[in-house]
Amino acid sequence: MQNREPIIFEEAPINPYNLTAFGFYDSDAEFQTEAPRVASFVARRLGYPVVDVELTHRQMYTCLEEAITTYSNQVNQFNAREHMLSLQGMSTSTNITQRNILSTPLPQLVKLSAQYGMEAESGGNVTVKKGFITASAYQQSYDLKTLWADSKESGSAIEIRRIYHQMPPAIARYYDPFATTGLGLTNLMSEFGFDGFSPPVTFVMMPAFEDLLRIQAIEMNDMIRKSQYSFTVSNNIVRFTPIFTEATEIWFDYIVISDKQSGNALLQSGSENSTVSDLSNIPYDNIQYKNINSIGRNWVYRYTLALAKEVLGNIRSKYENIPIPDAQIRLDGDTLRRESAQEKDNLIKEIQETLEQTGHQAQMKKHMENAEAMQNMFKYVPVPFYVL
Repeated sequence: MQNREPIIFEEAPINPYNLTAFGFYDSDAEFQTEAPRVASFVARRLGYPVVDVELTHRQMYTCLEEAITTYSNQVNQFNAREHMLSLQGMSTSTNITQRNILSTPLPQLVKLSAQYGMEAESGGNVTVKKGFITASAYQQSYDLKTLWADSKESGSAIEIRRIYHQMPPAIARYYDPFATTGLGLTNLMSEFGFDGFSPPVTFVMMPAFEDLLRIQAIEMNDMIRKSQYSFTVSNNIVRFTPIFTEATEIWFDYIVISDKQSGNALLQSGSENSTVSDLSNIPYDNIQYKNINSIGRNWVYRYTLALAKEVLGNIRSKYENIPIPDAQIRLDGDTLRRESAQEKDNLIKEIQETLEQTGHQAQMKKHMENAEAMQNMFKYVPVPFYVL
C-alpha cells in the first residue's frame, strides 16, 4: 500500500462555508471573515511556516466551530442554572438565547406551594368535593364505604377533609346584645350606625368585650354541661357524638386519594413539550459568532488552538518516529495531546469561574461589600452642622 503524503496547511484565505462539520455558523458573515484569520493564527502558534502543520482548513474551521459551540454551551448552561425557577412553565416556542431574563421565581414558588395549600385547606390543585350520609336515629357509627359512594368513584379511597357536625354557632343563640331599656343613648347609637330603626327602638350599646365574654360563656357551657358535638374517623368508620334522635343528613368535604397522588394533579396544562419542564427543553440556541463580544472571542481563539493541538497530536501520534538517513525524527504527538487536555481544562474552569462571578448571588454580595466600604469611607467625611 502506497503511503500518502501528509496534507500541509497552506496560509491562504478560504471561505469556510460548507467546510465545517455542522454548519452552525457558516452563514454568519463575521464567521466567514474571521475563520481564515483564526486558522492563520492557530497555524502560526503551532509553528507554521518554520515547521509543517499537518492540518487542513477544514480541520481548522471545525475546531473553531466546536470552540464557539462550547462557549455557547457554557453560557447557556449557566443561564439555565441561574434562572431555572423563572424558566419553568414558560413556552418552549420562544427563543431566549442572549435575552435578558427577569429572575422572578415567585410564580413557580406559588405553583409549588399549591401542594401545601391543599393540605392546609387554603387552595391547591385537587378538587375538594362534597358528599353526605343519611344518619339514622339512635345509631352512632357509620361505614362511609357502605352508606355513601359516588357512582364515578365507586370503590375509590377518599380522604375526609371536613365534616359539618358541630353545635349551632354561639352568636346565633346570643340573646339580643342590645338590651331594650329605657336608656336612650341616641348619639352613641348614631355614631355606631344603629340609629334610624323603624319603629324606633331604644338600645343600650354594650362594650365589644361584653359580646365576646357572653359568646365564650355559651361555648364553655356547651362543652361542660352538654354532650359536645364531635366525631372520629378511623378506617372509613365515622362515629358521631351525641347520638342522633332522628334521621338527618350529615354533609362532609372530601378528596379522592387517587386524585392527590396522581401525576395529573401535578402536571401543568399544555401539550407535551409546549412548556419548559427541565434543562432538556429550555429554548436556548447556539450563540451566533457575530453576537459574541471581544471577551468571548478571545476565549474562542484560545480554545480553538487547544483543539487544534489535540487534532495535530492525534495525527502525529500515528507516526511516532520518521526515519531519515542515519537518524530518526521523533514527533511530538503525545506532548501536544497533553498540552491540549490541560489547556482545555483551564479554559473551561476560567469561563465557569467568570460566569459564576457575574451571577446574581455574586453580584449582590459584591454590591453589599461596596456599600459597606462606602459607609466606612463616609465615617471620615466631616458633617456640617448649624448653630441657631
